Amino acid sequence: MSAQPRPTHAASHADSHAASQVTAHVGSHVGSHAASYAAATQVVPAHAATGRPADPAVAFPVGSRALAPYSIAARPRPEYDEHAVPAMVLAAWAAVFVNVLAFAGNATVVPIPRIVGQLITQGALGLALGLALLANRRRVVRPHLFLVLLTMLAIVAVMVSFHNQYLLSSVFRACRLLGFVTVLWVLSPWFGRRDMLLLRCHLICLRVVLGTVVVGAMLSPGLAFSFDGRLAGVLWPIPATQVAHYAAVLLCVTIILWLCRVVSGKHTIVTVVVVAPILLATHTRTALLAGVIGMAVAGASLFLGHARVRRTSALGAIIAVLAATVFASQIADWLLRGQTAQDAGQFTGRTKVWSQVFAMHRTPIHEMFGNGMSNLSFNGLPIDSNWVATYLDEGWFGIAVEAAILLALLLLAITHVRGPRRAIGLFLLVYCAIASVTETGLGNPSPYILDLAVAAALLAPEAHGVER
Repeated sequence: MSAQPRPTHAASHADSHAASQVTAHVGSHVGSHAASYAAATQVVPAHAATGRPADPAVAFPVGSRALAPYSIAARPRPEYDEHAVPAMVLAAWAAVFVNVLAFAGNATVVPIPRIVGQLITQGALGLALGLALLANRRRVVRPHLFLVLLTMLAIVAVMVSFHNQYLLSSVFRACRLLGFVTVLWVLSPWFGRRDMLLLRCHLICLRVVLGTVVVGAMLSPGLAFSFDGRLAGVLWPIPATQVAHYAAVLLCVTIILWLCRVVSGKHTIVTVVVVAPILLATHTRTALLAGVIGMAVAGASLFLGHARVRRTSALGAIIAVLAATVFASQIADWLLRGQTAQDAGQFTGRTKVWSQVFAMHRTPIHEMFGNGMSNLSFNGLPIDSNWVATYLDEGWFGIAVEAAILLALLLLAITHVRGPRRAIGLFLLVYCAIASVTETGLGNPSPYILDLAVAAALLAPEAHGVER
């Protein structure tokens, strides 16, 4: 057995020198990476990037993807970016928006046959479902109490409509409601997003529709103001009340976003200059009152946490008092619209129809579940009240479900963290609740259901691991 050769002193010295060189190289490489990481994740105070007073709660790693809206060095992707809306989701929302566009009987610049208009609006529901399925490729849904209650209402409406004397039309309206709710279920993965995606889609649709109203008024002003001097759509026959609804929602939501520093002042000024005259030109008291009260509630939810809200509220109160003092007679004339105080007190004759509906004799089962879906009229006269129409179509059950929807959204808003999502959700909820007194829409496919769907999406808990 031979002995192993012993290393010489020179070989040992060479090996030691090579090992030290490798160690030095690895150490310098790791050190450079550590230095790069430290430089990339250094904490930059917000005031150093923006010149604002330092806020100990606003300091973020520069290289991280944490939300740092006030740090220029971080340069995160904005949460509210109207140029980053997924095309398929926007297309699906636009199609469902077209489905609830009213096709009024007023004249248009280019005559549109009624059957063509109805085919376009009602056919858009199938297109919306197809586009929503393409957008939601994983076929996932996100449970939400708002959608569950709406589904209950739609299923019962289908069941009751089979007993309506106008079987085909009633069942068709009920199935349309069920299909409408199905589209909202397919779009539910986008509930609870921090970038408020469905709200952005909704605002884009409102701008497009109001743009057609403005273009129509420019092309044919006499036709646009032919209904008692109230602005209506004449490219597409949109009644003045719906024009006012769209204008009030777009105007107030934009102002709330500006109060929360989500949109720029230039964007807000353009919206106010264009949309506020549209709202006033419609002479719609319901939209104006609901918008003012909704804005007050939304502002109250932001009052303690936003200095801009406090300053704007004080300035708005002063302007309101001065305007009411100087222009009192003009404001009264605008509100009365040439009517007597008695007519205004009777909601333009609506209360007469409401009394007839409640005076009608019905069996207990019909009082509980209604007569089935109708065209929202009684004895040839429009009902023009969501709660009265719901009592006629879906009975006390429908009224209870719709009240539960509003109450559930209110509880979600109360428990939600303070910010733009909560404020806009509260505004939409209050607006729809007030407008429901003299407008229909909470029990059938309508823009009001879309408003509440946007509110539910804003007030939902933050989504994790859903469609992006």
